[in-house]
Formats: sequence, C-alpha cells, structure tokens
Amino acid sequence: MTSHVARAEQHSPEPCIPEVETLGIPKAAWERAIQLIDQVDEVALACHVSPDGDALGSMLAVGYVLRSIGKRVVASFGDEYFVVPRILRFLPGQEMLCPPADYPEAPALMITFDSSTFERLGLLSPNAARAEEVIVIDHHPSNAGFGTHSLIDPHAAATAMLAEQLIYRLGGSLDRDIATCLYTGLVTDTGSFRYSSTTSAVHRMASRLLFTGLHTEEIARELWDRSPFGYLKVLARALDRVQLEGSLVWTYVPRVDRAAYGLPYTEVEGMIDIVRRTDEAEIAVVLKEDDHGDWQVSTRSKGAVDVAAVCAALGGGGHHNAAGFTSYDSVEETMAKFRRELGKAGWPRAV
Repeated sequence: MTSHVARAEQHSPEPCIPEVETLGIPKAAWERAIQLIDQVDEVALACHVSPDGDALGSMLAVGYVLRSIGKRVVASFGDEYFVVPRILRFLPGQEMLCPPADYPEAPALMITFDSSTFERLGLLSPNAARAEEVIVIDHHPSNAGFGTHSLIDPHAAATAMLAEQLIYRLGGSLDRDIATCLYTGLVTDTGSFRYSSTTSAVHRMASRLLFTGLHTEEIARELWDRSPFGYLKVLARALDRVQLEGSLVWTYVPRVDRAAYGLPYTEVEGMIDIVRRTDEAEIAVVLKEDDHGDWQVSTRSKGAVDVAAVCAALGGGGHHNAAGFTSYDSVEETMAKFRRELGKAGWPRAV
C-alpha cells in the first residue's frame, strides 16, 4: 500500500521547532514511556478497530520514528476483515501494517493508540492482555488506563497531539510523511478545526506540520471529497428513513443497503456528519449494521448533552459531543435503550 498524496517540491520551508508540552501528562510519565521503549528491540503498535484518521495516523507517525531510531516495528488493528478504510489509503507508512494473525502473541512492549478499552482493540485485545508492558496513548475521557502505563489527556483534541510529543521525546523530528499522518489525525478529530476542541495549541501544531510542505488540500480531498457512486444511493435511503423526535434526529443503515451497491462498511462512517446538521436537533444518531449483523451506533451532540456518558452506559464511550457504542439488539430495541439513557441524563426533550 502506497501513498497517493503527491509529494511537494523541496522549497526550504521554515524550520519546524519542536514545542515540548506535557499536555496534562506528568513529566515522569513521559520519561517512563521512553524508558520502556529504550528497553526493547521490537515495539508492537495497535489502534482501535475500524480505525479513523486519528488512530491510524498517530500509530503510523510514531512507527516511522521508532524505525528511525533502530526499533523493529509491527503495527495492526484488530478487525476480522483487515483492510485500511479507503479514505485512509493515502497515508504513508502502511508497509508497517500486518494482519492480526501475524501480530506478536505476547509482545514485550505494546503501544495502543486512540483506544479507550481493551475491547476496542478487537482481535488484538488478547495480545494486549499477554503483553509484558502496554503503553496506552489516548485522549478519550472514558479511558481509565487499561494498560500498564498511560499517556492519557482527555483535554487533547486528538491522539495525534500526544503522538507528536512522544516523537519529540524519542529524539525524532517531523518530515512530510510523518506530518501527513499527524495532520490527518488532527483534522479528523477537530472536524477540520471546526469543533470546540480546537485550541491555540491545535493551531500551533498544525503550523509545525505545515512547515514540512505537506499538501493539505490533497489530504482534505482524500478524507472528505471523494466517495463511490453507491454511497449516494445508500445515503439517499438513510435520509429517506430519517426521523425527528423532538430534539433527537436519527436513522439507520442496514447492511442490505450496502450490499446492493457493494459498499464496504467503512464508507458509511461519515453519515453522522450529515444527519447532525439538522437545525431542530440537539442530538443525532446513526445506526450502521456491520458485516457481522451488529449495529455500530454513532452519536453527536451540539453541547447540551454529554453523549459520552450516555454511550458509556450502553457499553461504549467517546467524547462529550461525539461518542458511540455497539448494539446486538434490533434497531427498535437499541433506540429504546438510547432514549431511556437520555432520559436518565435529564434530556426529556429528546424522547
């Protein structure tokens, strides 16, 4: 797998000066992470199932730097159908990836990215349980620190911010490939700098990444401005069945819809960003049936409701305004449970 993002001409960009920040993580925690990495010859990297730009981008960026300091690197994610989502196939560094079956059974050191629980590692959760050391790098508030060592900052806008700081502490620097991976993570989790998580630190990091000469417009095109024709047909069906209940808007995408157009599950991940635009709704929900018949539920809030807390009560998690969970019930039963949890959260207007 190779990068499809065009390489810029060398143009002597301004120097990228590392900005070392603790990001709410004690200095001693960073130092311990470096010690653990120094002690091993091979580092096993993993991110959550159905990886998004922040998960995969952060992992590959750190993988690049680990290789540059002489470490053997293996990276993966625990999906049964092991394939990089189409919109992320432009990311460089994918030669580091291996399917879960080829992943070390009991790594001496495993580093996880953007995964808030063991379960989110999918098929790689047993490997993490057997690992001698597990460094958890994440920014989800619901992450209680499931590894042996944690680099967790729920105030960071993206795991990519923590990955950048680890890179500097490893003695690494930014080049265009590393910056492409980190920038993808940053824009993915800030909604192209539109979400409330976008801070001055986010923009400072973006500035450092831009100094490497990466093509931001091509990254944006790959992430948001491309889709197969079948996506439009499936989206039309989802919008045709959308329902507005007070301040709750929701719809669902059964796998039969996708099958009719040969559309992979990963292609419908972004539908929540269309549904959530509804002016009348505070909360948006999209249920997407995966290839196993389970429902992956994405939720969004405009701020008044903590959907992370609601989803956590249903076995999931995430952020205040963006969270999700997996349901093994029917659409009707899943939505009934979601409405009940909303009621417990004091949001009767959504019922």
